[in-house]
Amino acid sequence: MIRRILTYSLIFISLSTVSLSGQEKLIFDLQEFIESNFNIQDESLNYEDLYERLFLLYEDPINLNDVSEEDLLALHILSTNQVSALLDYILTRGKLISIYELLYINGFDNGTINKLLPFVSVSQVKTDGRSLFKRIIQEKNNYFILRYERTLEEKRGYQSATDDGYLGSPDKLYFRYRVSNPKDFSVGFTMEKDAGETLFGNNAFKKRGIDFWSAHLLFENKRKWKKIVLGDYQLQLGQGLLYGAGFGIGKGSETINNLEKAHMGIRPYTSVIEGGFLRGVAATYGISNKVNTTIFTSHLKQDANIQTGDLEDFQTYFSSIQLSGFHRTHSELARKGAIDETLAGIDISYKPNHLNRVGFIASINRFSVPILRANKPYNQFEFSGSTNSNLGLYGKTSWHQFNFFGETSISRSGGLGMVMGFTSSLSARIDFAMIFRNFQKNFHSLRSSAFSEGSRNINESGIYWGIKYILNKRFNLSAYFDTFRFPWLRFRTNAPSEGKDYLIRLNYSPNRKVNTYFQLRSKVKDQNFRDLETNHINVLPGKKKQYLFNLDVEINHSLILKSRVQHSKYQIATNKTSGYAFSQDATYKHNNLTISGRLALFDTEGAENRQYMYERDVLYAFSIPAYSGRGIRNYVLISYRLNTNIDLWARLSRTTFYDRSEIGTGLETIDGNKKTDIKFQIRYKIR
Repeated sequence: MIRRILTYSLIFISLSTVSLSGQEKLIFDLQEFIESNFNIQDESLNYEDLYERLFLLYEDPINLNDVSEEDLLALHILSTNQVSALLDYILTRGKLISIYELLYINGFDNGTINKLLPFVSVSQVKTDGRSLFKRIIQEKNNYFILRYERTLEEKRGYQSATDDGYLGSPDKLYFRYRVSNPKDFSVGFTMEKDAGETLFGNNAFKKRGIDFWSAHLLFENKRKWKKIVLGDYQLQLGQGLLYGAGFGIGKGSETINNLEKAHMGIRPYTSVIEGGFLRGVAATYGISNKVNTTIFTSHLKQDANIQTGDLEDFQTYFSSIQLSGFHRTHSELARKGAIDETLAGIDISYKPNHLNRVGFIASINRFSVPILRANKPYNQFEFSGSTNSNLGLYGKTSWHQFNFFGETSISRSGGLGMVMGFTSSLSARIDFAMIFRNFQKNFHSLRSSAFSEGSRNINESGIYWGIKYILNKRFNLSAYFDTFRFPWLRFRTNAPSEGKDYLIRLNYSPNRKVNTYFQLRSKVKDQNFRDLETNHINVLPGKKKQYLFNLDVEINHSLILKSRVQHSKYQIATNKTSGYAFSQDATYKHNNLTISGRLALFDTEGAENRQYMYERDVLYAFSIPAYSGRGIRNYVLISYRLNTNIDLWARLSRTTFYDRSEIGTGLETIDGNKKTDIKFQIRYKIR
């Protein structure tokens, strides 16, 4: 015991260079932390889900002495080998006494610990003797949020007095309440009214009340009942081939730690994306210490455009589920809740230890109206009909320094899907990973989010290789190379096609106040190209290169500057286009006041060169607009902690275009070249 205390003392002394101001910066810059690690910003990803998970962990950090492998992997900070090393250390040597003891574990260094500091703690495991009701009403993670948004310029949809215009006001409203404690309970509800929607529905369509609402009630670790949820929820099972919840992280500047998905099981749904979640009842029961089973059911109304025809098999049908969530016009209201989706399934998982797991999934989906895609060649093998079912098998294991994971599934059509891979620490400085995936053209998994190039797990095969190399304390390098094929036609690609994608990122941090990186990404992907001379459509490789340079400098304790330059160029046949964006950010902090601002310039040609740039936003919102055309973008965000209970935010942003006299299309058109948005938010913490 004395020897262990002496060891901890030496560790603590050696960590005197790990300044707590580094921890403070991470706390205030949670959005920056996410943007820095997941900065492939050309996909519509649910960043809010990841943001909320990390923020809740900051508010109530994970106790490393009472943590599971899934909890650690879900941070997306540690590699699988680091997670295994930490759990093995606790198993063999006992509970941690200090967070700095992590330096004594193979694979951990100052940089890793600094990233973990805001989200983890070290304390003794205690039993809370309070009743569930008292734990809920006395929980410190108990708050509600009210948010207001509006575009100041008038859009054409509000000018029209006919039935074609927007029925509601241009105000966007958001209300949310949640109280939660990890591994114990979560209670919450969310309501939202989009701009253009009526506040309390529309009597003509018998739609009453707020346009969108979501609620959940989750209990955890009640004897053998690991989780029980009522209301809206998500499932993260295996590698997400059948059920993938929330933020589907794929390719990005974090080339290793995001590849293996954590088997989180049931998770409450708190987003305002009006579709794709589950609504009903789900429960996980511990049959034994090593075997768990999850049973889930859901009944959800989804938006769709019901069509009629003289087809032999379908008299009425719909072609796709509408996930925009907009119900602003008579036609959009007519699509609201037009179909019912009923879903049920079971998951059985056997986990003898933290290194191994194997599981089985069976599920069935049924629509009240059959789905039939548009009669296009690329839709020939898409799912059609009212019922789909899947059977799946997933697992993971370790061998020496290699951690293997995978999942395979078959759908009712007979189509197969598979994703499998490994991660490995080849040395203390080198991490390596590979993922292989193969989704047949008739594989139908309606709620999947497994690793892939496409937005859905269908009609694709490929191999991904990733590497991270720590050169020294100041330099580290990450890279990946991905090749993929599409065996059948796709939208805007009239033939089987292929492509390749690689990224290289060099990070340099000479000290804790300066961080800079350079990133190069190149992608070649086949798509249709119309020859203007012959008017023929050929499938040709489109080649895109993106360059990014970022510099963060902490001038002093109060002022942080961030500069970024982005450039891209795209070529297909002899057509060449390019685009660039430059932004200068500043963040000033003084006591309870934080002010952030940006000035950005952009000049882009075509949709392929849109520049995606992360912007700071109010709590639980994540903004990554696409800079397109030629213009200036600026915003200012002010946050102020009024007292221990109340936090306030105000945001003003404006985009000025110099290549157009109107912005947007259809009812969203603004006459003029400026668009100005305002946003106000208040959070009240109930203590």
